[in-house]
Amino acid sequence: MTVRTILYVGLGLLAVVIAVALLRASRRQRSGLPKPLEILIGFVTDFLDTLGIGSFAPTTSLFKFFRLVPDERIPGTLNVGHTLPTILEALIFIAIVRVDAETLVLFIAAAIAGAYLGAGVISRWPRRFVQIGMGAALLAAAILFLMSNEHLFPAGGAALGLTGSRLWFGVAGNFCLGALMTLGIGLYAPCLILVSMLGMNPLAAFPIMMGSCAFLMPVASLRFIKFDAFTLRAALGLTLGGLPAVAIAAYVVKSLPLVAVRWLVIAVVLYAAIAMLRSAIIERNQKPGPIDYAVTPGT
Repeated sequence: MTVRTILYVGLGLLAVVIAVALLRASRRQRSGLPKPLEILIGFVTDFLDTLGIGSFAPTTSLFKFFRLVPDERIPGTLNVGHTLPTILEALIFIAIVRVDAETLVLFIAAAIAGAYLGAGVISRWPRRFVQIGMGAALLAAAILFLMSNEHLFPAGGAALGLTGSRLWFGVAGNFCLGALMTLGIGLYAPCLILVSMLGMNPLAAFPIMMGSCAFLMPVASLRFIKFDAFTLRAALGLTLGGLPAVAIAAYVVKSLPLVAVRWLVIAVVLYAAIAMLRSAIIERNQKPGPIDYAVTPGT
């Protein structure tokens, strides 16, 4: 059995586990069917995700703009809702893009470990801490998109794998990215930078970053589901809209003016970052306390 076959089996099992966890969560939250807007957001953001733009920052921006999800529940909703579409992405790109098996497995394992530790901490943060953390994460995401448009990323090399100190530096870097992803900062752009800095072919970043997210997101999602730190209805909307979007983007769409799309994303991400930090400032006089995860009608 090859490494890729093992990864495929693992992804399939994780998809089943997440589906069962969502079914059980639906018995607790009973939040009703997703709104058409939530499904549309899932379609648009996972479409962009498959093209390498990323989904977390745009989704956060749209959730904030339309006031669909309470701020403290956004990290959990992002991870839970985008998990199944990301698993589909990983299955597609691991199959079509060749990368060294050892490098791929170690990067994925590091991201999983980082996500597990990160979700355990962030799921217990007070609302204001989440607002400040996500506001800072969104500003970082906007900077990364800007760097991409201005061609400030490292050019990368031709290698499809790493060895020695570069391999372990990359593993440590992906561990940190996995932890940060549970806060709502996407892994794609930082992972692309990391892989390129280490001399790898930027194309090799696609199975690495999508495989990392596909394995770490179920781990993080199960933690968020356990603590009821997400909004089920919005998460289901992301999933229902995201799955067909991934298939269309991967197999039908050949090219898009990604520079123009990134400029649009920069604008909406900056809006969300400012709105999130503004909310934190307004609530700064409130004494930090544990998050109330009781379901609010209409959220």
